[in-house]
Amino acid sequence: MTPELKIDSIVREGSGRRSVTKSTSGRYVGSRIPTGKPKTIAMDATIRAAALNRTSGASKKGASKSDSQSDTDYKKALNIVVSDVREKVMERRSENSILFIVDASGSMGAQRRMSAVKGAILSLLIDAYQKRDKIGLITFRAKGAQLILPLTSDIATAQERLKKIEIGGKTPLAEGLKKGLETISAEMMKNHLTKPLLILVSDGRGNVSLSGKSPLSESIALASMIKEAKIPALVLDSEEGIVSL
Repeated sequence: MTPELKIDSIVREGSGRRSVTKSTSGRYVGSRIPTGKPKTIAMDATIRAAALNRTSGASKKGASKSDSQSDTDYKKALNIVVSDVREKVMERRSENSILFIVDASGSMGAQRRMSAVKGAILSLLIDAYQKRDKIGLITFRAKGAQLILPLTSDIATAQERLKKIEIGGKTPLAEGLKKGLETISAEMMKNHLTKPLLILVSDGRGNVSLSGKSPLSESIALASMIKEAKIPALVLDSEEGIVSL
């Protein structure tokens, strides 16, 4: 049976080259009217709102003048009330969690495929520290899937773990997808700001069953779970020549 996994409900937004997430810390990018107690007051926006409201003649609840204050001084003062208060909108760059799921079975071109993936992982890890990214690798072959490289930004660890990867055997595609979904879901639960991405490198010809059902139907079911979890995924077809369906 396919696994039942819990996925967090954090809304992740991004645009441009790097992923950005609204946060309580990071870079001050704007202001807004707070819905409750403001987390961090945006003084510049609050003063602008107070000045605008005063200029337009908006009423100021709670504003008062002391008995000793002259009418002239009171008119010059800028009275800030609750309705003027604005809170800061903070934005920080979120890390990307990129997990490769690679077919290491005995299909044609397995060695070439693995060499290309290793090169891609090491290349991504060169910039991972500054960009807050994590890269991981799962391979599937024979009767199962293995987490070769847990999500990391440590290039030294990656180089060591990528030295020896076994190749050959049947193609348990569903097992690879299951392992990938479990791994990326755990990372999303642990780090709510991460932006996940699954990259499947395979010819898509699974021939090992998880539960006695058709390997194809199991793979489709797991792909549907990934879609329902709103996890972005990329499939790289590693088959050479004309594809025969």
